[in-house]
Amino acid sequence: MLHIGNHLSSSKGYLAMGKEALDLQADVFAFFTRNPRGGRAKDIDDADLTAFLALKKEHGIGTLVAHAPYTLNPCAAKENLRVFARETMLDDLQRLERTPGNFYNFHPGSHVGQGAEAGIARIAGLLNEVLTTGQTTTVLLETMSGKGTEVGRSFEEIAAIIEQVHCSGQLGVCLDTCHIWDGGYDIVNDLDGVLTSFDKSIGLSRLKAIHLNDSLNPLGSHKDRHARIGEGCIGLDALTRVINHPALAHLPFILETPNDHDGYAREIALLRSRYTAE
Repeated sequence: MLHIGNHLSSSKGYLAMGKEALDLQADVFAFFTRNPRGGRAKDIDDADLTAFLALKKEHGIGTLVAHAPYTLNPCAAKENLRVFARETMLDDLQRLERTPGNFYNFHPGSHVGQGAEAGIARIAGLLNEVLTTGQTTTVLLETMSGKGTEVGRSFEEIAAIIEQVHCSGQLGVCLDTCHIWDGGYDIVNDLDGVLTSFDKSIGLSRLKAIHLNDSLNPLGSHKDRHARIGEGCIGLDALTRVINHPALAHLPFILETPNDHDGYAREIALLRSRYTAE
């Protein structure tokens, strides 16, 4: 079975997200833990959460892929920004224990002139402060396109972060198809080769989720502009090979394409029709 969904608004709570996912024929979904620009998270409504967990169990909704605010920069040069990232992640991880056993995805950040090595050390240092062996949430480092001074532009940089983290059992990776394509990994013509490179650098056992996006940009552009499925430079045939690849077919696929509700419903139906890896 293809486990697929999209990024949903969390503004109306967990139950509303669950109902919208079912309406879209999705069985997984992603959401921002708070306003994507940061700030204080809304209080969790106990009744809403209880109702959602019942709905999740009844309908077989799978792993949730929570997303940290994209403005967090764990490797910022300014200490106040690093403190904000640490405090936000600590709070998010505490809140996510209310829905145990799911994923928390984040962008590693930008080193803003400090150099990739320094950025990697700062990210690992933050993770060493927020991860605990007792947590049930797996934290996912997202692969990046290499825009500006982004860290995580290569599998080797992701691996270097993981190597410096003490509680690495609580760490995984979310692979974004648009990001790695823009980063120079040719998933159109050499998907097997890209996954072999991932396995050698990081290990496929670390790969926990896929952001399934087409790209408006050519290979290696380092720009990060998502396109609707089949309307970009990656194309529908290549993304079909992604969802059916034996190393990937069991993972949750999250759409982050520029779409409305009906657009996501069409993409989910299209991809389900092209899934043959049962």
